[in-house]
Amino acid sequence: MAIRKRLPGLPLERALGVISGRWKAVIVYVLSDGPRRSCELENQISGLSQKVLIQQLRSLEAHGLVYRRTFADEPQRFDYGLTPLGMSLKPILSQLYEWGLHHAEELKETSSLLPCEAVVRGGIDGGAVESGPRHSRARNRK
Repeated sequence: MAIRKRLPGLPLERALGVISGRWKAVIVYVLSDGPRRSCELENQISGLSQKVLIQQLRSLEAHGLVYRRTFADEPQRFDYGLTPLGMSLKPILSQLYEWGLHHAEELKETSSLLPCEAVVRGGIDGGAVESGPRHSRARNRK
């Protein structure tokens, strides 16, 4: 089963094709704070099944955004982290976050926004997406 399908020729469509999907941006967001074991990712991201997590990680790995590290002393242990290419998504995700806030504000739908903690349990250290994602700005503008 090939995980990496043929990507569109237009750079914008290519970028969207690589990061589109329900969980990829969330996984990148969590991994931007440092490597995690798959069980840690599964526990930290609410609503994400092990099967879907592994599919998404394999897809991100095939696209060069995520690496998988194995340990000789623990053959069943895998750590996943972001490659430099994956880390280059941090400012882009921050801009998409800001645009999502702006879009909700323009359509007067800020009450439907969820804080990041609704999906990512316990948040992450260091604020992977520079502006949040906490939605405090949207909540304060109601």
